[in-house]
Amino acid sequence: MNSDAKKTLRKLLIAVPLMFAFGFALVPLYDVFCEVTGINGKVFQSDYEDELLTDDGRPLAIQFISTNNENMPWVFEPSEKVMKISTGEYYTATFYVKNTTNKKMVAQAVPSVAPSNAAAHLKKLECFCFEQQELMPGEEALLPVKLLVSNELPKNIKNIIMSYTIFDITDYNDEPMAGHEMNMEH
Repeated sequence: MNSDAKKTLRKLLIAVPLMFAFGFALVPLYDVFCEVTGINGKVFQSDYEDELLTDDGRPLAIQFISTNNENMPWVFEPSEKVMKISTGEYYTATFYVKNTTNKKMVAQAVPSVAPSNAAAHLKKLECFCFEQQELMPGEEALLPVKLLVSNELPKNIKNIIMSYTIFDITDYNDEPMAGHEMNMEH
């Protein structure tokens, strides 16, 4: 083996484990990033939501925005574009969806919250974004989001934007799991 090949082999023996370690570290780094920014639905959840209920909340407006991923043919829109609420109380918002195709489809919604520092004060008890949504051809539904904004929300925040993007994941659900193909020879 010549010296150039040995150098390349040494570099690869170092680079491959480093790349693997970096890829492995991306998951917790991504979780921290999402928690800080409120992107991708990483909204704080707690088992103690009832402790956040209060009678002396302050007024707040929540704007709902819906977006379809470029290949998603469904109708997807909030029932109310703006909801006037008070902090410390539960509210339920709904989103209307309709499968406009002639085939069964499965969708997943991904939420985000702005401003990002409001995400830590937004508690979702129920959200359609927690589960995949399956609709038959022409089927329509109202998808709920039950939420509470903590009274500890910074006073300078008067409006929160909750944005949901819906993706077609039908093909991902129909594919057999890798390595689990059925053996039909028996």
